[in-house]
Amino acid sequence: MILTPLMAPRANAHAERWIGSCRRECLDWMLVVNQRHLETVNHENCLHFNEERPHRSRNLRPPAARSDREPTVGGYIERSTRLGGVLSDYRQMSQAA
Repeated sequence: MILTPLMAPRANAHAERWIGSCRRECLDWMLVVNQRHLETVNHENCLHFNEERPHRSRNLRPPAARSDREPTVGGYIERSTRLGGVLSDYRQMSQAA
């Protein structure tokens, strides 16, 4: 375990960035009532962050993606939501024949 100095946000920049993203995108938009609710919200936010949210450093792919997305022509946009609509994911679906 590595201890970081107090009141030094640059000492652990990756954790500070993730905490800031979690607060801005999720926790600022809902009222958390207890610890169990906070853990559930945090778990859903982690799933969204790692499996759905595009990341610029990964060429707009989520960290859990193993390959490039299949290019689709035409079709429609499908929206999936998490946490009652606070977090959304949009995917282009191929048009049925």
